[in-house]
Amino acid sequence: MSTQPRTPNRLPSPAVGGIDLPKAYEPKDVEIRWSEVWLRENLFAPEAGSRDGQQRHPFCMVIPPPNVTGSLHMGHALNNTLQDILARWHRMKGEAVLWLPGTDHAGIATQNVVERELGKEGKKRHHLGREKFIERVWEWKGKYGDVIVNQLKRLGASCDWSRLRFTMDDGLSKAVREVFVRLYNGGLIYRGLYMINWCPRCQTALSDLEVEQVPTKGHLWEIAYPFSDGSGSLVVATTRPETLLGDTAVAVHPEDSRFAGVIGKSVRIPFVERDVPVIAEETVEREFGTGAVKITPAHDFKDFELGRKHKLAEISIMDPFGKMSSDAGENYKGLDRFECRKKILADLGERGLLVSEKPYDLILGHCYRCRTVVEPRVSLQWFVKTKPLADEAAKAVRDGRMKLVPAHWENTYFDWLDNIRDWCISRQIWWGHRVPVWYCLDGRKAEGEGRKECAPVVSVEVPKTCPSCGGTNLEQDTDVLDTWFSSALWPFSTLGWPSETKDLKTFYPTSVLVTGFDILFFWVARMMMMGLKFMGDVPFRTVYIHALVRDAEGKKMSKSKGNVIDPLEIMDEYGTDALRFTLASMVMLGRDVKLNWERIEGYKHFINKLWNSARFVLRNAGGTSVIPPKTQELGPYDRWILSRLQDAIGRTSAALNDYRFSDAADTMYHFVWNDFCDWYLEMAKPGLQSEGGASDGSRRTMVWVLSNILKLLHPFVPFVTEEIWSLGKFSEGRLCWEEFPLAQPSWIDPGLESEIETVRRAITEGRHQRSTLGVPQDKSVKVVLASGEAESRNVLGRHRDLAVRFIKADPLEISAELPAMGKGGVAIPLGGGTTLCMEWEGGHEKELAELEKKRASVDGELRRVSDRLGKDDFVRRAPAEVVDRARKQKDELARLAEDIDKRLAELRA
Repeated sequence: MSTQPRTPNRLPSPAVGGIDLPKAYEPKDVEIRWSEVWLRENLFAPEAGSRDGQQRHPFCMVIPPPNVTGSLHMGHALNNTLQDILARWHRMKGEAVLWLPGTDHAGIATQNVVERELGKEGKKRHHLGREKFIERVWEWKGKYGDVIVNQLKRLGASCDWSRLRFTMDDGLSKAVREVFVRLYNGGLIYRGLYMINWCPRCQTALSDLEVEQVPTKGHLWEIAYPFSDGSGSLVVATTRPETLLGDTAVAVHPEDSRFAGVIGKSVRIPFVERDVPVIAEETVEREFGTGAVKITPAHDFKDFELGRKHKLAEISIMDPFGKMSSDAGENYKGLDRFECRKKILADLGERGLLVSEKPYDLILGHCYRCRTVVEPRVSLQWFVKTKPLADEAAKAVRDGRMKLVPAHWENTYFDWLDNIRDWCISRQIWWGHRVPVWYCLDGRKAEGEGRKECAPVVSVEVPKTCPSCGGTNLEQDTDVLDTWFSSALWPFSTLGWPSETKDLKTFYPTSVLVTGFDILFFWVARMMMMGLKFMGDVPFRTVYIHALVRDAEGKKMSKSKGNVIDPLEIMDEYGTDALRFTLASMVMLGRDVKLNWERIEGYKHFINKLWNSARFVLRNAGGTSVIPPKTQELGPYDRWILSRLQDAIGRTSAALNDYRFSDAADTMYHFVWNDFCDWYLEMAKPGLQSEGGASDGSRRTMVWVLSNILKLLHPFVPFVTEEIWSLGKFSEGRLCWEEFPLAQPSWIDPGLESEIETVRRAITEGRHQRSTLGVPQDKSVKVVLASGEAESRNVLGRHRDLAVRFIKADPLEISAELPAMGKGGVAIPLGGGTTLCMEWEGGHEKELAELEKKRASVDGELRRVSDRLGKDDFVRRAPAEVVDRARKQKDELARLAEDIDKRLAELRA
């Protein structure tokens, strides 16, 4: 790894100040410019920015590769903002950071997109043929596949874009073939006829994870199956009557006394007139329906297992498009499966075989891409034998080699791995990694007196001859591999595996993976399996799992609901930094992010507050060096803000270390807005107007604290901080390569912080009471700070001038006794034995009038909400969340009325 910096960094400028930033911060221009600078100077390569020629500790993340069909949505914005915060933070800590970007070919999704484009031309993929269709997909990818990459760059993602990978590029394709061949040769990949999930719309198999289980209102039908001997009938229950055409048995529980005499008899399946046995099966749920269930081994997962157990025939009555096949009989052949259901029920009714129909809640599997109801289907597919791989993946978390954050996801992770089924990895589409298996069409090899079909050729490279017979007429398997198969190799294939590259040696295992919980099994668990199998170690040391971004009401965003918030629109209107800070401030461990426009607007104001404070400091710095101020030139407020800075540094670093992004953002928000802007800069203003040493100390402190604020905030809001750093000439290098601040214990002064906090409480309450009493801004007010404790009076006395200026008090007295109060006086306890007394002629009357007006308004609103909740129709018919919101509003209004009444009583007394 190179130790030469790409650009000079961390060289302190001789001085800043005397600079007048533009009055308004214009994020769009700033973001475009800095995105270009960062990329042009290649600042995000791990080789860049070496410090003192030292070998740096590696830190690596692989990006969850977005689909090439995708556009930036709020989930991407959250996920990549969090990754970028980590990348920039570790980079500023002096580590060699590789945040490796890439995109996923998204087999089914991309093929669907291109097929829709072909449809506009009146064509289907079969009109082009496989090779021409694949060419069209690559053309589409070249034109549109990098859209989301450019949007991620706009978000500020500090990936090493020179290392951009794609799951179908040559290197990753080779890795996929290598893994398939090794797993096959190791007995962990096999091919066979098994029950799989089939999408009639996408025309492909799906893994269990690609099927969304949707609660659905359905029906339970009871159907009479006549006994073959004419002795009556057996009533079975089913939610899928159309599949009876493929029944090959009826099962009852062996201990169910209702069926003691029917086990071993046979019944006749209506319409196909097929006699099938009544069998005993202990897994039958006696409470379901009538207790007798039809067995359709070719169209139900559970029935398939029972069919293999009892050696039942597997009769497929549907074609791949979900239409009834010839095995369904002439009356139903060609009907769509749901049309067939209607006809079957009508025909059963005519024969008097439909006993009952009842509403029934069921779970229906839907294709995760097109939302079509999937069809269980027996099909010849490729599978990965996952149990040995899953056991190792679970063990790695149990023994601490990889940790999940938050830890509560461990139970979900273990539950899935401990109960895993074999993974169907073949897909019947054209776009993707083609299965690296070839079949010999020259046919058969002589072997003694018999003949045996040539074994499949499983190879990384394209074979030229059949190893079994020497034939050259070979045909590759037409299936492609599941998209998640190639994604499972992402942490090591992107680093160059199977070659022994320098990147692989340096950066594997990666440090952390940031991902949503929705792909914990799709991706995370499978990466664990493959990493342990082929690299001998976990693919990442930590997996940070964040929740979903929802709307302000906590509902999942969807186009159909009309509640989708587009991150690109937010960036256009509010700026990228405001979006990033909003997301970071709201993502708490284990909780969904409930996004609302007010929060985004608020953090836009925070960005402007930062800009204006920097403008003030730089305009007043007057050639101040960016070096720590000298202790002897510091006043009490300079020492106080430096002490508060150490607290902010410590808490921000600790929060980031624990992936508590919201705590880190909250710490910096309050330090910048409250401590620095609202208090310290106001405290420092008198000194800035003088010529004395205190002014020099304040200038140096302001510049030093601002430089640290920019560093602390940079991982969260990179654009505005880099702009201020550059315009202010804080150093000759880029802020993104500055050193992240470390807390200096020698500057921490708890005693002074406690002292200033006492004064701040008095000032805050004093300003609040001015507002409450309606004191005009240009008028002074009489204030007495009373305390029976001498030390409290000494503290207040030392900072009397500050209190006078902030409260606009004239006079302001420090007293051991509570003063006699006039009619317009108020006395507010501040805690610690101190009381703030304020007097303003006419204050009570104005406050009384305003409170009485407010009380009347609250009464009216309370009556309205109470009346609404008192109506049975509203409580019964309105959505539960609406009723709950109304009840909470009523409680809040009642509490507010109580508080107003209490204050009115005080004033009237």
